[in-house]
Formats: sequence, structure tokens, C-alpha cells
Amino acid sequence: MACKQDDINTRCIHGGGRINTDGLRPISMPIFQTASFSHIEPGHNGSGFDYTRESNPTRSYLEKTVASLEGAADAIAFTSGMAAINTLFEIFNPGDHIICGDDLYGGSVRLLKLIGEKNGLNVSAVSVEDPEEIKKVINKNTKAIYIETPSNPMMHITDIRVCAQLAHEVGALLVVDNTFLSPYFQNPLSLGADVVIHSGSKFLSGHNDTISGFICVSDTELAGKLRLLTKTIGNGLAPFDAWLVQRGIKTLGVRMERQQENAIELASWLSSLDFVKKVYYPGLAGHPGKEINEAQARGAGSMISFEVDSSERAVKILQGVKIITFAESLGGVESLITYPLIQTHADVPSERREKLGITDRLLRLSVGLENISDLKNDIINASGN
Repeated sequence: MACKQDDINTRCIHGGGRINTDGLRPISMPIFQTASFSHIEPGHNGSGFDYTRESNPTRSYLEKTVASLEGAADAIAFTSGMAAINTLFEIFNPGDHIICGDDLYGGSVRLLKLIGEKNGLNVSAVSVEDPEEIKKVINKNTKAIYIETPSNPMMHITDIRVCAQLAHEVGALLVVDNTFLSPYFQNPLSLGADVVIHSGSKFLSGHNDTISGFICVSDTELAGKLRLLTKTIGNGLAPFDAWLVQRGIKTLGVRMERQQENAIELASWLSSLDFVKKVYYPGLAGHPGKEINEAQARGAGSMISFEVDSSERAVKILQGVKIITFAESLGGVESLITYPLIQTHADVPSERREKLGITDRLLRLSVGLENISDLKNDIINASGN
């Protein structure tokens, strides 16, 4: 079952279960930095672990934690979010039809184009926040609907329940990238989704110090197929990185609350500035998806995109910030500002970027834990206003 707001902080700390390694009972799950595990006799090793490419105690403990947070039957940890997405798409066959949101992380767009289409997948990118657009392209050969909500970077909100119904009517999977809100604010499986994707490098780890990804599933048979693929491809998360993510998850709740608190105030403040022409944040009054987000999530998160009055102003802010860091990625304790046009979404076709509003005036802000006044002053000073 999905996490409730009142117990998720406990699951962040204890979701993997009681730790007991050979009676030592450590508080923190140890790093099992080993490639292989010895056997007692043929066909029996006593621990359930053979080779770290397939499974490892540190990684397994993290996977149990993430599964608990998402209310999943199983969760699998990967070397990156893109490794997770790529493995998921290996379950499909040439000729299968995939519907995806037209506003996706640029790396996902690149993967679908360079690898998915090469492998024979037929991909339709539509405005999934409008169910009528999905209905126009869905067919008996559709095998998955793939969405982000909120989307990256335009913060579109898609109704998970509606998408699940549309997918299941034709026997397709609903896949939800839940990176922006994390399990703390949203649990798509409880809303009808079949698969949840996370870039664990972001809010789950929370410290901009490791790369990881996750697939969470509600069906054990699908989990078995994915685990076999992971074992075969060899893209399971390394023990040390698993330990870093596990450590980060312990503070997920307190980080998400404080970051959201900062983001709500910052989004409202940005909306009042003369040189800011538009603010995209699901928690703002007037955001097109605010009501749907409130009906399916427990918060609006801490990701903001905003459009300024000129490309010169955008560049000035990027180059002038002193506390906020001009860098790719998101979700860490440090505030990061990104230029989607040439960073995260450079591989999105230019006409698609223009249609979505990903222009040379758009900035994406991942709000961290810094003092809110310092963040405001940093933006004002950098803007030259």
C-alpha cells in the first residue's frame, strides 16, 4: 500500500526492515563491498546472494526501502535513472506502440529516439495532460503510456487515474516518472499506475553526490522479468552508491518539506518581479494542473521553471548567481539553476521545444535548503535589477 503522510518518515528510516547481519545488529546497513559470495555446498550458499551483479545485501536493503515508500511489490535499483528507463523498454518488442508525454526530460526523449525507434518501437509524443490527445493515438497495439507529472521542465500535470484507465482498457501499462515529487509527495501505484520510475540521483539521495535509478512495480511477474534483464545487462546499482542513497532517504521527508516551503515562497515572489514574465509551479494559484495535482499528490514539490523578459537576462542570472549553482540535475540540498534549452533538453527537436515554451528565456530552478532571503537576494543581484 502507498505511504500515508503520517508514516512515511518512519518508512524512510526503517522501510528496509530490521538489520541483523550475523547477529551484529548494526544501526546503518553495512556496505557489502564484494563481487562474490562463497557457497556452503553445490546449489546452496546460505545467504541467498551469489554475485553482486545479480544482487547484493546493501542494494537489496535499499530496494526494500524504496518499495515500501512507493507501496510496490518490488523495486529494483540501477546505476542511473536512464539505465532504469532503458531496462524497462527492453520488455517491449519491435512494432509495439508507446505513447509518451511531449514534455519529458531530454534524456528520455533521446533514448526513445536513438534506441527505442532503432529497436522497432513506434512512439507517439502527445500532450498527455489532455486525455483527448491520448485517445486520438491509442490503439490495440499500444503497450505503454509513459508520463511525467509534474513534467520536466514545464510542470504540466497529468491525471494519473485517467491515464491508468485509458492504458488498461487496451491492456497497456501506465508508467509514471515520479522523480519530481518523490514517494514523499506522490504514490502513482496507488492511483492505478503499473510502473514507477525514479532518478534516485535527485530527491531520494538528496545530496548531489551519487547517481542511481529505480523501477518500482506492482506486479511480481513483471518484477521477475525486469530482474532477469538487470542480471543479464549488468546495470544494478553498486553497493557504495546504494549505501549513499539509503543514507539520503533517511532525511527525505524533512528535506522535501523544507524545500517545498522555500519553493512556495519563492514561486510567489518570482511572480511579483517585473522581469519575470511567467512562473510554472503546481502550487501556485492559477496553475492549470493545480486541482489535479492536489487530488493525486500530497504536495507541489520544489521544482520551479520561470520565464524572464530576455535571453540576455537569463544568461545574466545564470552567470551571476553566487549561492544558487548553475548546474544540471536537481533535488539536492543545494539550490541549482538550469538552462533547459542547452542543458537538459538540448536533444529535444527545436520545433517541439518552441511549442512547449522551452526557449532561451526559460530557467529551471531546483530549490534547496538555503535561507529563503539569501535565495531571493541572489536572484535579484544576479539579474541586474
